[in-house]
Amino acid sequence: MCSSSATVREEKGKEKMVKLAFGSVGDSFSGASIKAYVAEFIATLLFVFAGVGSAIAYGQLTKGAALDPAGLVAIAIAHAFALFVGVSMAANVSGGHLNPAVTFGLAVGGHITILTGIFYWIAQLLGASVACLLLQFVTHGQVRTLTLYCTSSVDTLQKPGFGRVQAIPTHGVSGISEIEGVVMEIVITFALVYTVYATAADPKKGSLGTIAPIAIGFIVGANILAAGPFSGGSMNPARSFGPAVAAGNFAGNWVYWVGPLIGGGLAGLVYGDVFIASYQPVGQQEYP
Repeated sequence: MCSSSATVREEKGKEKMVKLAFGSVGDSFSGASIKAYVAEFIATLLFVFAGVGSAIAYGQLTKGAALDPAGLVAIAIAHAFALFVGVSMAANVSGGHLNPAVTFGLAVGGHITILTGIFYWIAQLLGASVACLLLQFVTHGQVRTLTLYCTSSVDTLQKPGFGRVQAIPTHGVSGISEIEGVVMEIVITFALVYTVYATAADPKKGSLGTIAPIAIGFIVGANILAAGPFSGGSMNPARSFGPAVAAGNFAGNWVYWVGPLIGGGLAGLVYGDVFIASYQPVGQQEYP
């Protein structure tokens, strides 16, 4: 009797363990997986195009004026709306990650294999890079590096035949150290990935899953309002990587890899170990 109880407790303990699964080449190159990578590429491209484009548009409309509170709110809303739509359009195909930190957090919880997650990352980084290169082209931009939310003025250039030219804005810390920026990104990305788990990945989510995209968009918009003037409020390595590629300058970009990946991983550990009652194999998940 005691042995049986011990076995039950052991099995329950195993069920609550967060597991990383490497996956197989066959699964990662299946037709469904290829479609998921394409969906991640397209959705990330459109999200980053709208998000970075909103910052460029602000500079154009204000003729390079410093970002004021109204501008910060507008950029936060643009990111929230764009992410809401991006997650919605990709959810049924790829799960709508659009973010390497989200993919990593879900991998920690066993909701996607490591190998498939790597290809998600590639698709997301390519999508973000293409978005920023397209913005550079359509705005006739000569690229200079500046901070998206933290700069005291928006960098503009003069180009013959085109008038004012808006630079592609990149993320950077302001008023805090890079280490403090990492901590800020850890906290806000934890909030994002925790929201993803609670509204989309939790097997008990029920009808709550229908509002997952808007909840995810809302938490991103709120976090940009809170962290934008300090770390830029990235929460997304791809969102920071794309502008860095277009700008050709990766100074400080490590902040937006280390912080979001730690925050996303912690959210996966906490929600997966504490709140999800039982572990399910990757193949049985509704949310990749």
